[in-house]
Amino acid sequence: EYEGDRNSQGQRHGFGKARLPNGDTYEGQYEDGLRSGHGTYRFKNGALYTGDYLQNKKHGKGVFFYPDGSKYAGDWVDDQRQGFGEYLYANGDTYTGEWANNKRHGQGTYVYKETGSKYVGCWVNGIQDGPAELIHLNHRFKGRFLNGKPLGHGKFIFDVGCEQHGEYIQSVQEKEEEEEEEAPLPLEPIWKVSEITKLTPWSPHDEELLNP
Repeated sequence: EYEGDRNSQGQRHGFGKARLPNGDTYEGQYEDGLRSGHGTYRFKNGALYTGDYLQNKKHGKGVFFYPDGSKYAGDWVDDQRQGFGEYLYANGDTYTGEWANNKRHGQGTYVYKETGSKYVGCWVNGIQDGPAELIHLNHRFKGRFLNGKPLGHGKFIFDVGCEQHGEYIQSVQEKEEEEEEEAPLPLEPIWKVSEITKLTPWSPHDEELLNP
């Protein structure tokens, strides 16, 4: 069913309302028979998208409300979350940052609602990967991540006024002869401390004291 403007060829063009055969509805702009411009699309399953369209695809700025209560607000390209956007997850976690092909990709900040901790750094195809900072209530970790786990050199910075330097080492599971067919379980990287130092603050006044 369609109710709205049409062009001289009889195609949907301008503003209109439509009910699709699957029970979804759309209300918004059309161009030459296709959803283009601003519109609101309601899915039969309870999801809703309101934002920009280009030739029947979500493209531009838009907000998508998912049936589980989660929500994405940001950029879309060719029906995919791409560009910059904020995602509120059903469990209350949030991600604000860059997207590509529907996945967290580039620079972004993920906040864990349950603990208040946040990851600020690089993402590759939805996974924490690259230089980052993991900020907790009274301390933070600066280092690199690989496949969602910290790996290599880094440091913990504690609010009490010290830094713990070290590295995360990928532990290897000891294999027993009979179990060789089974793939070894990936173990958590192990933190190995190298030294503990004071915080290393710097201010322009430090140089004035050294050069009277």
